[in-house]
Amino acid sequence: MNEYLLSIYIFIGLLIIVFLIDYFLINKKKLNLIKNKGLTKKGKKKKIKSISEIDYLTMKFKLNKKNLNMDRMIIMISLINAFIISVVSSIAMLMPFAIMWQLIVAFALLFGLIYALYEIYGRHLKKEEEKK
Repeated sequence: MNEYLLSIYIFIGLLIIVFLIDYFLINKKKLNLIKNKGLTKKGKKKKIKSISEIDYLTMKFKLNKKNLNMDRMIIMISLINAFIISVVSSIAMLMPFAIMWQLIVAFALLFGLIYALYEIYGRHLKKEEEKK
């Protein structure tokens, strides 16, 4: 099997798996706690955990949390996170260098993608907020 075709399969598989884990197991639970003011389905009181990506975007772009569609934001944040992890791991696996150089390039690519994609998404949110 071609090495590039295998890398594409791994990219798509990772994208789906990471999105599902990030959305359903991490962000959706936090969002439900925020909406229910810390109460679980069984009525137990839990500490409300904030979603760090939303906090970062609201602080950096001075967004109003009340005007944001949190459900849509959670989906987009989970997609961005899944895309970043999938791209970085796929590119790092394709490099014919030693593991040390793969890690260095992967970290540089990771930070660059995080900054770039969240900057683009934050500007998009800011434009949507200004339209309203």
